[in-house]
Order: sequence, then C-alpha cells, then structure tokens
Amino acid sequence: MNCKLDSKKIILGVTGGIAAYKSAYIASALVQRGADVHVVMTEHATKFVGATTFWGITGNDVITDLFEPPKKIEIAHVSLSESADLLLIAPATANTIGKLANGIADDMLTTMALVARRIVFCPAMNVHMYANPIVAANIEKLRGLGYAIVEPEAGRLACGDEGIGRLADPDTIVRVVEEMLPPCWGGISNPAPTWAGKRVLVSAGPTREPIDPVRYISNRSSGKMGYAIAAEAAARGASVTLVSGPTEIDPPAGAKVVRVETVREMFDAVMASVGEADLFVSAAAPADFRPAEMQASKIKKSDHLTLELDKTEDILGQIGAAKGRTVLVGFAAETENLEENAAEKLRSKNADLFVANNVGTDSDVFGSDTNEVTLISRNGERVGLPKMSKREVARAILDYVASNFMEDVK
Repeated sequence: MNCKLDSKKIILGVTGGIAAYKSAYIASALVQRGADVHVVMTEHATKFVGATTFWGITGNDVITDLFEPPKKIEIAHVSLSESADLLLIAPATANTIGKLANGIADDMLTTMALVARRIVFCPAMNVHMYANPIVAANIEKLRGLGYAIVEPEAGRLACGDEGIGRLADPDTIVRVVEEMLPPCWGGISNPAPTWAGKRVLVSAGPTREPIDPVRYISNRSSGKMGYAIAAEAAARGASVTLVSGPTEIDPPAGAKVVRVETVREMFDAVMASVGEADLFVSAAAPADFRPAEMQASKIKKSDHLTLELDKTEDILGQIGAAKGRTVLVGFAAETENLEENAAEKLRSKNADLFVANNVGTDSDVFGSDTNEVTLISRNGERVGLPKMSKREVARAILDYVASNFMEDVK
C-alpha cells in the first residue's frame, strides 16, 4: 500500500544497538511521508548516534532523559504518548524487549511505552541473543499482548556472525507503519476495534505434492488473500500465526510465519496452533490429491505416464468435525454454482463463515491484487461484496467476524 502519513504523530524509540544508525533513515522516510516524528533515545542509543542527527531530520527536540525538565507544562511521557498515533521502537534490543515484556519502566522510552496505545517492535540483536529462549519468550509475550513485531532478517551481523537478528529493512518498517495507521483503515478516521489478546491462525498459498525430485502437483494460488488477512489481523492487534505454502510474497508485518510445502506439513502446522486460536481462516489452497508414491529419481520423458493419486488431508473438515470455541472461516474457489457449492462446504465443514469467489476462465483472481467475493454465514445470511483490493476484502471479513462471532472486539 502507499498510504501517506500526513498529520500522523509518531514516536520513534531508538535503543542501544549498532542498528541505531538505521533509525536515522527511518526517521527521514517517515518525515518525507508527512509524519510528525518525535525521537526518544535511551542512554545507550546516544553512544551509537547523536541526538543532533534526529533533531536535524525531524525538527523536533529529541528526548533522552526521563528527568529532563519539560519545556512545556505537559508531562512528556504522558502527553506525548497519549497524543501519538504510534510508538515505533527500531531497533528494539533484547534489553528493552525484556523490560517491557515484564512491565519495567526505568527510562523515558520504556515509561512512554506503558502509556502508548499502539506499539511496533523491531528487534535487532546478535543471532545467539535472538535465539535465546528467554528473549524468544519475551517477544512472544509482547506478541500475545497485541503488540506488532517486525521480525529481524537473516544475514551477516555487525559482530561477524551469520544468522537471524539483523534489523528489518527500513523500507519494510516504514511500510508497516503505513499499514497500521489511518487512512489505511479504508479511509475511516478512527482505527478499527482492537483485537489485542485475540489469537488468529491463517493458512495461505498453495501446496506442492512431489511426484519426483523435480516435479510436483500444485495450483495457481498466489497466497495474496491469506497474507492480506494475516496482515490486517496483525494491524488490529491480534497475535497472528500464518501457515504459508510456497509464495513469493513478503511476510506480513507482525505475523509469525510457519513455512510449509505439502498438505501434510500444512495439516500438522495448523493442528499445532488451532487449539489456541480464537479464529482460524483457512485461505490456503491445499492440493486435493498427492501421488501415491514419490519416485526416488527423475521420471524420464515418455509418450505416456500414469500417476496413481491418493486423497490428501481435509484440514478444515477435520477441524470442523471436532469444532470447539474457535471461529472457522473457509474459502470456496468455484468455477460454477458458486453460492450453492460454498453453502454446501459451509455445512459439511461445520464452519461459521465461507468466502465464495469465482475462479472460472473469465476470472482474474489468481495472482491479482483484487477479489470479488460473497460471504455466506452459518446464520443463512449472504453478503455480496463488490470488486475491491484483497486488503479491503480482508477488512470486510474480519469486520463481519467481529460483528457476528466476536462481539467482545466491537
């Protein structure tokens, strides 16, 4: 999306890591998009980059000391945090993550964080620190509380180690900020109801069922619809797990991504998480059949080839058969009798809502950024949506779920 940030007040928290120098680029990019950026630095951050740099970029005073006398009557850690649209902490060190995960506020940034309404954490640290189970537990705790996490990237780190821990690309971080703030909420001036505390599980993309070492059975699903739903749920504050088949899409901000290839792998990954989910959106397009036996070596070209196929696991069907409190949303991609087939799937899968879309020869759904769907509910209601972006469809789906099945997020 290409949302502008005019009139948006953003607090940029900079903590003491080598990636702090990248925060200057982030601040500049936000300012160029019209945001009013206020930088808050920890004491350790000032050892890596000077406060004057951020003053020059933003035109606003840089806050570095909790006890610095305020220039105005307002108490900065309260008034600025309350008036800000978003607090972005980039980089977020293991130290700062640990403090906030446990409610510790011993400097200006962590104190502001306890007041701020919407926070995005961008972890950056040594690969071994990031893999430490204490750090991992702290990150998951923050995610579970509804805070967005922009996962670090893999690569060569400043210390010379290779692995995951490098600050996410600044352009990715800025894109996350754009997606999390109005007018990215469909032009609505106020943000959508918070989904903080809700756990959302989404499956997306195709699967690949191997025939031999170089060939597989798959389909044309791009995964864009499922990724849009995961991104929208994360932007609303939900703790999101995305089980993704092979795609070429950037991971949605704030979502935990589990990569899979086959239907069996997708089934196992979904089953491992669905028990704790408040909502499961089955937007993936898993293959209906797999080769009965994978050939160990490449099949040589011939005039004729016969494949024996077995049925794959019915992921949504098996979950629906033992349905608990989890709200279940399925997708029906049909080439004919759209609503009738979708309604039958709704019944047979014991789902709460089905999203029906036409994928016939005259359809451009696969691979495109738009979709035209009909929502079919267990209560018999049918809601036809006009052609719109897949992110807008995602908003409509989550709005419907919230209104009809999750009244506590209104």
